[in-house]
Amino acid sequence: MIANVIRHCFPVAAQAVADRADEINKLNVFPVPDGDTGTNMSLTLKTVVKEVEALPANAPMEAVAKAITHGSLMGARGNSGVITSQILRGMAEGLVDAKGDPVTVTDLAAAWRHGRKVAFQAVRKPVEGTILTVVSDLSERADELAHDRSMSVEEALKELVSEAYESVARTPDLLPVLKENGVVDSGAFGFAVFFEAFVNACLGTDSSVDFRTTVDSSDAKRSVAASVHIELNDDWEGSEYRYCTEFLFHADSSDFDQKAALDFLATMGDCELLVGSNPDYKIHVHTNEPDRVLHHMLGHGQIFEVFIHNMDLEAHDRTAAIAADREATGAPRKKLGVVAVAAGDGEAEILESLGVDVVVSGGQTMNPSTADILDAVERANAEHVIVLPDNGNIRMAAEAAANACDTCEVAVVPTKTVPQAFAALFVLETDVPLADNVAAMTEAVANVRDGEVTRAVRDSQAADGSPIRSGDVMGIQDGAITVVGSSVDQVTLDLVRRMQTEEEGDTLTILAGDELDDEAFQALCDAIEEAMPDLEVDPHRGGQPLYPVIFSIE
Repeated sequence: MIANVIRHCFPVAAQAVADRADEINKLNVFPVPDGDTGTNMSLTLKTVVKEVEALPANAPMEAVAKAITHGSLMGARGNSGVITSQILRGMAEGLVDAKGDPVTVTDLAAAWRHGRKVAFQAVRKPVEGTILTVVSDLSERADELAHDRSMSVEEALKELVSEAYESVARTPDLLPVLKENGVVDSGAFGFAVFFEAFVNACLGTDSSVDFRTTVDSSDAKRSVAASVHIELNDDWEGSEYRYCTEFLFHADSSDFDQKAALDFLATMGDCELLVGSNPDYKIHVHTNEPDRVLHHMLGHGQIFEVFIHNMDLEAHDRTAAIAADREATGAPRKKLGVVAVAAGDGEAEILESLGVDVVVSGGQTMNPSTADILDAVERANAEHVIVLPDNGNIRMAAEAAANACDTCEVAVVPTKTVPQAFAALFVLETDVPLADNVAAMTEAVANVRDGEVTRAVRDSQAADGSPIRSGDVMGIQDGAITVVGSSVDQVTLDLVRRMQTEEEGDTLTILAGDELDDEAFQALCDAIEEAMPDLEVDPHRGGQPLYPVIFSIE
């Protein structure tokens, strides 16, 4: 029966995506350090596997579909994860309506149509050349195959795998930014990997479809090196080092000295680990200077998927959250609550000072799941809750949480940055209707102009076509890389000056990342005030990783 087939094949396909998550991540177009499509899809699928495997052995298709729908939604991370969850939901629902057992090609076509419908409903502005294009192409191809009465299910599945990869290969022709960077869409490729593995498991084969794309074979089809892992350390009880710093590292040369790197990490803190094999490693250290660790390792290769946790605050927050939960159990619900996402400790403190009830940890390098946001909404303990995602890649998970919540009314104000959240919170009024607050906050967000400064993690090109090299400092305005240089200070100055020339503002709100110490941050603010004396500078420590400077002009 179809339920048993899915229970057998889904874990195999999910593992295939997990095995190739790094490969999928590398296909992300922009050189900012948020290449986590493979990770997000893998985490999403992993949650589905957990729910499906928890079902009884004789569970019907209805129960399997429910597990897929709930698991994919709760585990969805980032845009790719949320869209994948909706595709899975639609297809599972479509298979519940299958006329017979075993399923027919007609049943497959109906499932793909429903999967396409549900996925497109989840996206307000579908973009051609993405995972949505692949689903659409597969739906059309399945309909064509259903008209061939001689076509078996096995033959149809093989044809659909070929179509999936052919569709992926066409994505650069549909989305210019892909062609400019010589890659296929990462989400589309990840979905093709999943579908191919599912079909192989279903048919009992281990074949791989041979296809050509604009992507270099060493990137798109290269097998991922043996995965690395770090041991879980649960015995930290107040180390003199505050920041648990871990990241993936790709060595630039074959003679990378692992011992020298470990010796350096030992001088920076304790609990240092460097595991893996050249060129890919996982690095972990407890330190008070994560910026120096990252800077040093950048001198020997590339870093990505960086996670910096403040162990001191985590222990405090964990205790506080438990206490808050206990208190909330008997506490009356407030009328209006606010949930926001922040990447740094300083950002979180500012948001809380502006009235945010629950701050969810997350950002560019690690998107919180739908379940994470839904849990925060519940902890806000309010009749109405406003969610500020503060990142474009978190918005869909926030909206999914809002739709899934049945204990209170939830609305999402589509903030893309923390400075936008600040502006939105300034106009929040707790005694007006939710819709009025959302309208006012959305209008306030529209008047904020943002800038971000970070370092490139791969070669690319700026909005004007000029080249970008790995390690260059980039100034990002409205999602486009408009300034490139070698100095954080100079790029920040140039970006602020450029934005002031386009439209003069009165106030610059600027957040320092964990890379900038107080002295360097003060020097940068002084330089901005000297260069633009009419611009009022409002400095704060944001503590965000990877982005030394984030600012807004109003």
